[in-house]
Amino acid sequence: MVKSYLRYEPAAFFGVIVSVESNITYDSSGKHLLAPALEKLGIWHVRQGVCTKTLSPSLSSRAPSLAVTCVASAPSSLVASGYADGSIRIWDCDKGSCETTLNGHKGAVTALRYNKVGSLLASGSKDNDVILWDVVGETGLFRLRGHRDQITDLVFLDSGKKLVSSSKDKFLRVWDLETQHCMQVISGHHSEIWSIDVDPDERYLVTGSADLELRFYNVKHELMNGESMANETGNDGESATQNKWEVLKPFGEIQRQSKDRVATVRFSKSGNLLACQVAGKTVEIFRVLDEVESKRKAKRRLNRKKEKKSAKMGVEATDNAEANHGTEEAGNVLVVTVPDVFKLLQTIRASKKICSISFCPVTPKSLLASLALSLNNNLLEFYSIESGSSTKTLAIELQGHRSDVRSVTLSSDNTLLMSTSHNAVKIWNPSTGSCLRTIDSGYGLCGLIVPHNKYAMVGTRDGKIEIIDIGSGTLSEVVEAHGGSIRSIATIPNGNGFVTGSADHDVKFWGYQIKQRPSQDSKCLTISNVRTMKMNDDVLVVAVSPDAKYVAVALLDCTVKILFMDSLKFFLSLYGHKLPVLCMDISSDGDLIVTGSADKNLRIWGLDFGDCHKSIFAHADSVMAVQFVRNTHYMFSVGKDRLVKYWDADKFELLLTLEGHHADVWCLAVSNRGDFFVTGSHDRSIRRWDRTEEPFFIEEEKEKRLEENFEADIDNTFEDKHIPKEELPEEGAVALAGKRTLETLTATDSIIDALDVAEVELKRIAEHEDEKARGKVAEFQPNMIMLGLSPSDYVLRALSNISTNDLEQTLLALPFSDALKLLSYTKDWTSNPDKVELVCRIVTVLLQIHHSQLISTPSARPVLAALKEIIYPRVKECKDTLGFNLAAMDHLKQLMASRSDALFRDAKSKLLEIRSQQSKRLEARTETKTENKKKKKQKK
Repeated sequence: MVKSYLRYEPAAFFGVIVSVESNITYDSSGKHLLAPALEKLGIWHVRQGVCTKTLSPSLSSRAPSLAVTCVASAPSSLVASGYADGSIRIWDCDKGSCETTLNGHKGAVTALRYNKVGSLLASGSKDNDVILWDVVGETGLFRLRGHRDQITDLVFLDSGKKLVSSSKDKFLRVWDLETQHCMQVISGHHSEIWSIDVDPDERYLVTGSADLELRFYNVKHELMNGESMANETGNDGESATQNKWEVLKPFGEIQRQSKDRVATVRFSKSGNLLACQVAGKTVEIFRVLDEVESKRKAKRRLNRKKEKKSAKMGVEATDNAEANHGTEEAGNVLVVTVPDVFKLLQTIRASKKICSISFCPVTPKSLLASLALSLNNNLLEFYSIESGSSTKTLAIELQGHRSDVRSVTLSSDNTLLMSTSHNAVKIWNPSTGSCLRTIDSGYGLCGLIVPHNKYAMVGTRDGKIEIIDIGSGTLSEVVEAHGGSIRSIATIPNGNGFVTGSADHDVKFWGYQIKQRPSQDSKCLTISNVRTMKMNDDVLVVAVSPDAKYVAVALLDCTVKILFMDSLKFFLSLYGHKLPVLCMDISSDGDLIVTGSADKNLRIWGLDFGDCHKSIFAHADSVMAVQFVRNTHYMFSVGKDRLVKYWDADKFELLLTLEGHHADVWCLAVSNRGDFFVTGSHDRSIRRWDRTEEPFFIEEEKEKRLEENFEADIDNTFEDKHIPKEELPEEGAVALAGKRTLETLTATDSIIDALDVAEVELKRIAEHEDEKARGKVAEFQPNMIMLGLSPSDYVLRALSNISTNDLEQTLLALPFSDALKLLSYTKDWTSNPDKVELVCRIVTVLLQIHHSQLISTPSARPVLAALKEIIYPRVKECKDTLGFNLAAMDHLKQLMASRSDALFRDAKSKLLEIRSQQSKRLEARTETKTENKKKKKQKK
């Protein structure tokens, strides 16, 4: 019999609040914050500080988990998330489900932006391309090419008719989305442009780069004729015609406070604030003054200039000089500059480097705005911005470590999990992933939970053993144990103590004691040093055999010393690793010891004679942890190559490779029953992997790995990377939005198969009709494969199963002969009103691809002529139906509005708004009157 094994699959991961690589954003309601956590998207309730929902793609254990690199929220409940492989997923936050997946980019998605309505989505990527997506139709419209480096940000202008893109190539490009061409290229930045944004009224566009200033541009909404432009600018006719197409006109610059590069610039929802987040610890908040205030500020600035000039001229000025001054004053035109509009309000300083910011779309009346920050130490902070200062209102921090997880330990009954980090120890429930206790500590490198789950021991980098009371969540005692960092703790099987190994060359044996707490009635656990053994070099790992007969000590000299536990006499020396041993474990029957080293190898040794059974090249980087499953010779290993591997130590075979972590995996803990295990990583995540009831065989897994390697190289067959890239024209270019993937090729095959089956079936039907006409009556037996459908419906079913986003690329790979067959079926499908849109798309794409061949093929003409007669009336019918339904819904909306009191609910706020506008106008009038009086007095 071939031996079968049970499969382990990813079950849960926790400990990550927000990842460093992506941005955060509020949803449209302002109640929830969307924070990417590696491959998941967490939805946090801002007031409660609780993660209410998690959006994560359903990936198999064999597929690598892809990190979220960008997030954007639509005005509705939809949210778009971009991933490291270039895919984009549209999520419904209310349902918590993935609505569609859009494939088009060949690199990680770096920018996402919805238009104001939420019907269009623009995406930018590391492949230097911008793609425009139809969110409603779930398909790509077109690809805009022109930038020569990564796209950093995108913004829609002019009601979604124009798009501005920024890139690391130091250029801004303005794209006309109706004509699909680049209408303006803006240079002038001395370094990469990292972020752009436009205010809600679309008056100003701001850009942030590594330059020491923020640049502002005026947004023009209407095109001026050449003559007026020539008069305004003083240029000739040719340059005036050129300026006619300029959408962005330079407005000016403003100096920043920080010297770090700009990471994000964002206007608040109301447009009264501008936040400039740098790649450091600060966010500069600018107040955006309205038109009346900015003009008033400009007037004051002009008056100060005049006063300075008059003071310089002196009292003995002649009448002639006075006359000159009068003409000069008349020539002074009021020009509003950037400092008149944007005023530095305050600077928010965070405790750590800020990764991303997001303004809350809904602002309380007492505040100017609410701002959320994500920090690079796995932390979310929320600030309330007032006119005078800003206060931190909330910090979400308990659900994860501030830095990487250095060790994980399971309790003897598997109900508790302890993880250590650089400044805290956390106790988790491994089944739910909830954090039960957080205890401040030193830099914990190793730990163990004492039997009965009341206490835990943590070995720190500064040589201390910290005794933690789990029940109260406090640090009970700190023992000065070693002169160097404690690298390893191993429990003694009888439960009376443990062994520690340190960089000070010592191996110490400790025993538990119960002592009375001073000034308290309760008792507490303490430890005492029983024995000490001096080694020749730094101790990296210690392990005790399950029968407590041997203690194994791994040293910095790449050897492992096996000693008798009772007498501490030397028994065996295991040597063969080329670099130091970083981890080891002894099987529960005491027959085998496995060692993992920085030389990327696992070595399996016999504990009876110390002979090396096998040396396995296990990981692509250092092996960081290895552990046997209890009562078996199966083992798990983790390494710096981000992989978890499952081995059979008797057959020396790799059973499974589990991908999931996004950085080096530091530690591993296997449950006593072997039903699950836990891993901790540099990406701050703790992952639980569960054993399933699904059996697998070694040979099958080997075949799957070969298939995966083949599929990984499939991109090389689609495009030859050695071919020199085509030079893009200065004005940019347009291309198809989609990309060829394994799914599109499979879909093409399914269409060809369906066409072949349908053709055979049509021939059988024709033959049956001939026989029937001759008088040979026999019952027709339809093909079972066609599921009782007609040939036409069977082909339509194959097409309907294809994702709308993949349809274009699927039809692109279809041969001309099959495309012609497909066109002949389309006229039958137009009778179904639900399929008219699909038929129109298929016909349009096939005509664009095979235009020249269709013209020169006589057999195609009758098909095209028939389609011309049918499609136009069918499309008109659909448009009429949609128009009728829209009008009916509009009528229902008006009826509902007339019956409800919704019109009067916001009357008070509207009244206050109107009064404030009137008061501002009155102030402006009084100011102009007083200025006119002053001028008259000066003339007299």
